[in-house]
Amino acid sequence: MKKVLFGLVLAAVALPLSAQQKPVYLDASKPIEERVEDALSRLTLEEKVKLTHAQSKFSSAGVPRLGIPDVWTDDGPHGIRPDVLWDEWEQAGCTNDSCVAFPALTCLAATWNPEMSLLYGQSIGEEARYHNKSVLLGPGVNIYRTPLNGRNFEYMGEDPYLAGKMVSPYIRGVQQNGVAACVKHFALNNHEVNRHTTNVIVDDRALYEIYLPAFKMAVQEGGAWSIMSAYNLYKGQHLCHNPYTLNDILKWRMGIRLPYSFPTGAARTIPGKPSPTGWIWDFGSWTNGLSTAASNAYDNYYLANPYLNLIRESKEGTTELDTRYAAFCSFSSGRDDP
Repeated sequence: MKKVLFGLVLAAVALPLSAQQKPVYLDASKPIEERVEDALSRLTLEEKVKLTHAQSKFSSAGVPRLGIPDVWTDDGPHGIRPDVLWDEWEQAGCTNDSCVAFPALTCLAATWNPEMSLLYGQSIGEEARYHNKSVLLGPGVNIYRTPLNGRNFEYMGEDPYLAGKMVSPYIRGVQQNGVAACVKHFALNNHEVNRHTTNVIVDDRALYEIYLPAFKMAVQEGGAWSIMSAYNLYKGQHLCHNPYTLNDILKWRMGIRLPYSFPTGAARTIPGKPSPTGWIWDFGSWTNGLSTAASNAYDNYYLANPYLNLIRESKEGTTELDTRYAAFCSFSSGRDDP
């Protein structure tokens, strides 16, 4: 799988070299297996680790010496967010930072029109591509459980079937532009108050018939390239560390094999294990207070120095790291520029 995924990104990292100078991983005439192994062999351990965690509020590092670009993400489901400062939430004040204010996803769902959803996704994907974003942090498909949820307007209503059927063309439209759709928030993130500490208790029938179908269709019909975890707990375990929801449901029952990430501040301390359920992209972990509300603390994220140190101490292997890197590469799968 990692070889297939990594092969998708090779076109996006091509360097301006002559045919005689091209390394194996950029030579389209070579077998894909050789190209993948060559690229992986050129990355240092430190470079691989840097690819798996944030370097700023909305980006993760690339590898300039190999032509691998930074990955830039951006909100949101119904409009490209103005750029923020590198390590602050305040707007950067860019003079060319404008976008279309699209109707909220509730309005889109109310059209009952999948063709309109496809056009919507294509349009917002074009804007994301124009602004050099690799990942759109949306769409959202959490179900309306209560009218008091302040983010209901970001989602596609209370009907799981309608939400799934409308979100799938949206995702395909975005990704036609080479921009990854990041479906959120997996799962059961159905109100905002105390969402970091809310422990959701729901029976299996409600889980599978109401709260999961839209995510399943987003993955299986929409072909979503990435998933964002939720902040809340499910039956006593935070969802970003929940083996049942992430491994049993998301991986094996839904079949996703591509990147999924922590939202800012979602991860919690798991002693001696930086990524217990295989999360690939760490955009916000609270590591014993080291990165809580701190500037320039990205090296303290689970998949940063703590992960690097575990590998150096032989407490973690590198096979999973290589798999993470291969999945990371899928973000550039549709792009034809460096």
